[in-house]
Order: sequence, then structure tokens, then C-alpha cells
Amino acid sequence: MRKMSDVETPYLRAEPLVFEVGDTVDVGVIITETVEKRGKLEEKERVQTFTGVVIARGGAGINESFTVRRIVAGEGVERVFPAHSPKIAAVKIKRKARVRRAKLYYLRERSGKSARLRERIVASAKKSKKR
Repeated sequence: MRKMSDVETPYLRAEPLVFEVGDTVDVGVIITETVEKRGKLEEKERVQTFTGVVIARGGAGINESFTVRRIVAGEGVERVFPAHSPKIAAVKIKRKARVRRAKLYYLRERSGKSARLRERIVASAKKSKKR
């Protein structure tokens, strides 16, 4: 068991991703494209964002992953991201939600207003003092 952790440790993300199930996040994914320029093939990298609600998080160590769901043209699209993948540039939290489940698979059967999650207001440490 110790040998496995010794092999996995260099591949773990230096700063862990801090978000919870129910949060609406922007996941920046690094996309590599092959472009022909002046007869030569070049590889270009760009960051594409995938915005959606985190409906599941699981695994541990190098096997940790999370599932993000969004609605595109009336169809639900889910994408599973490995948490320690070098292809993930950043995860930005847009909105936090109050949920009472670890997995939000019930959102798959819902659409419209019934698929909304109650927003969670987080107290900020930088609140201005009232005079």
C-alpha cells in the first residue's frame, strides 16, 4: 500500500480543488488543437470552460473525480472530470447551493424550476463594518 502512495504522490494536484456537491462551477479545461499554418502542423492550447452543477464527487487520492451537469439545448449533458488531471486549468465557484445529499442524481429527472437548488449564502470575512 505504501508503494502505491509513493508512486501516486508526484501526480497529485499541489492545491486541492475546494468546492462541494451542489455548487455551480466553471471548469477550465485545456484543449489541444492541431492547426495547419503555412503547410506545417502546429499544436495550440486553449482553455474552454464547462459551466454546470456538481452532482457527484467521489474517489480518493489520484482516483478522485467529480461530475458536472448542465443543460444544453434542452438536453442534459454530464461530464466526469478527474480531480488531479493536468488538463484542468482551474475550477471557479460561481454559486454555492444548500443540499442535503452527497449525490444529486435526482436532478437528471428534473427540468426547469424543479431543478433549481437553494442558494447558500456564505459569510465573508471581509464584510465592511457599519458606521
